[in-house]
Parts: sequence; structure tokens; C-alpha cells
Amino acid sequence: MTVITDSAALAALCHRLSGEVFVTVDTEFMRDRTYWPDLCLVQVAGTDEAAGIDPMADGIDLAPLLELLANPQVLKVFHAARQDLEIFFQLMGRLPTPLFDSQVAAMVCGFGDSVSYETLAARLAGARIDKSFRFTDWAKRPLSERQITYALGDVTHLRPIYQKLSKRLHASGRERWVDEEMAILTDPATYRLDPETAWMRLKPRSGSPKFLNVLKEVAAWRETEAQRRNLPRNRLVRDEALLEIAAQAPDSVAELSRTRGMSRGTAEGVVGEGLLAAVARGLARPPEAAPTLVDRPEVPPGRGPLIDLLKVLLKLRCEAHHVAQKLVANTADLEAIACSDEAPVPALQGWRREVFGADALALKQGRLALTAARDGIRVVRLES
Repeated sequence: MTVITDSAALAALCHRLSGEVFVTVDTEFMRDRTYWPDLCLVQVAGTDEAAGIDPMADGIDLAPLLELLANPQVLKVFHAARQDLEIFFQLMGRLPTPLFDSQVAAMVCGFGDSVSYETLAARLAGARIDKSFRFTDWAKRPLSERQITYALGDVTHLRPIYQKLSKRLHASGRERWVDEEMAILTDPATYRLDPETAWMRLKPRSGSPKFLNVLKEVAAWRETEAQRRNLPRNRLVRDEALLEIAAQAPDSVAELSRTRGMSRGTAEGVVGEGLLAAVARGLARPPEAAPTLVDRPEVPPGRGPLIDLLKVLLKLRCEAHHVAQKLVANTADLEAIACSDEAPVPALQGWRREVFGADALALKQGRLALTAARDGIRVVRLES
């Protein structure tokens, strides 16, 4: 059980791993009290060794690790990589490449929606994961032997998981499906936390230009301030308070303090000052400058049964192709397809169109039918 705490040992490890075809990677971090995740441990494994890297160790230089993650000759294998990638994007200014996510691959291979690492470890590596350390405090030092054993298990079992999933993908000819998903996961735009788009996280329902202008400004202020202070957004100002402030547009401390969840002391302090300034900026914006809501299409009367049929067809096609439904389409996608043959949804593009989208349009256009049979539901193709 190796935990590396000095730069020389880390450089030596990364030099050895740079000759591997692939390495498995995982992280342990804390984010309960901060905006940015506090990286507490990085686990990596090659063919013959696995190690934890302690980024909290005094004087350790993570440059060799970051160079390994950027090495185009070494595939980096993660499970449910998004949060790990966010951490490395902040450290590196770019993303590890090339990349393989075992959760995405497992969904493509028919293991169900958002399959857990524990499930894959049991089914593909014959390993049982001790879940008791899932919520442990990884920032406390020293780490116990049981913590280290648990952490290294997240990369040692990932090796056979990757190898078996890779074989399944090759045998089924579905490497391209995973490649399309990796292109999204490795897009830097996925990880850029732009204050100017922070309002979208709040999913507002009102399309009032005044409301949206104010919401955009107060949400941008909170995002910038949360980043600067390294505080969770909702610890600074809660989402529901921002929405109410945007609706009421207070112009004084007294009015702001009447906002639900906003104390008089907070309204009178620097947070209140920042919010009131943001409200004023929002009110100064012209109506035509307001952001635009992207509404889900209104489903015309009578399309409900068609959407229900599309749901049945989605389940049938995903079961037939052994792929998770969540990866192919969601309810909003089905509603959009019911409304338009040219709906801008993933289900009508790429491999998803092959699996489901083309049949969805055929069903909608009367070129395909569903019928009950003794062994379930069958798809019947009709002559045009």
C-alpha cells in the first residue's frame, strides 16, 4: 500500500507509468465547505503497481502527474469521470487525454443507467467494494491503512473492468459510440464555470425581460463572489433567495432584508451591498438585452399517446441493443420528436439515430407499428 508524499518518488512513478498503454485514475476530494474541490488523494495504477499520491504533502510537486495525464500515448481510464476531470481541468488548464470512462462504456454495453463502480467491480472483476469509506474525511492525516486499501481498490479493480469492457465494445463494434460520448466529456466548455451563464443553473420559469436581466446579474455576482471566497454557492446566497430577489428587484437594504432567507445582518453587510449593486445593473439593462429562455416545446393536443408509444419503442430498442435508455433519449427528447421530425436532440443523431431515432420517426410517420404478442411487444414494419 503505497502513498507517495515527495516529488522525487512521484516523478519516478510517473516515469514508469509513462510506458504503459493505459493507466487507471481516481481521486478523493472534499467539497462540503468550498466552491472548488479540495483534492485530497490521487490514485493511479499501471500493470504491476498502484499508488496513492498525496497532494496535501508539504512541498510535493504534481507536475509529473499532470504530464502523465496529458501524455497522448497513455490512455487514462476513469469511472464516472466528470468530477475528477473538473479537478484536473482546474489544475492543468486542460483535460487529460486520451480518456476512457468505464461508466459510459458500461451503459453502452447494457449494464443499465449510471451503473455504479461497485456493480462493475462485482460483475467484471469479482471484487466486493467496502462502501463504509465512501463518506470518510479524506483531508484528515494520517490516512489509515483501511482508507488507503479502499482508495487503491478504485484503480486496481478498474484495470480488469476496462479490459473486459474494451473487449465487449470491440466485439460489438461500438467503440465509435463511446468515442462520441468521450468527445462531449473532454470538451473544455463542459468545465468552464462562466459567471455570465450562472443564471441558467437556476432554471427560471418567468420569461419577463426585467426578471431575467436582474437574475443574470445577481447570479453572476454570486458565482464570482463564491469563486473568490471559495465558498459553496448556496452558503453565500441560496438559490431560492436569488430567484426571489430577481422577482422583487429590491432597491434598499430594508427591501432586501425582507427576502426569504436573507437576514437583516446579511442585507446590511457586503453580501447585501453586492446584491443590491447587481440588482441595479440588471434594472439598467434594456429589455432587448435580456437572456432568452430555451423552453421545452409545447406538446400539441393529442400527442400524448404518441409520446407513450415512443417510450415503449425506446425501451424495446434499448433492450434489443443492450444499451441504457438514459444514454439514448429522455422524456424531453421524446416530446421534441413528437412535435418535430427535425428536433435538435441527440436521439436523431449519430449512433442513437441508428438504435432508436430512425425507428421513432418511422413510428410517427406510420411506417412502423407496435403490436402485442405472447412474448411481449413486437415491432412491425409497414409498407409505404
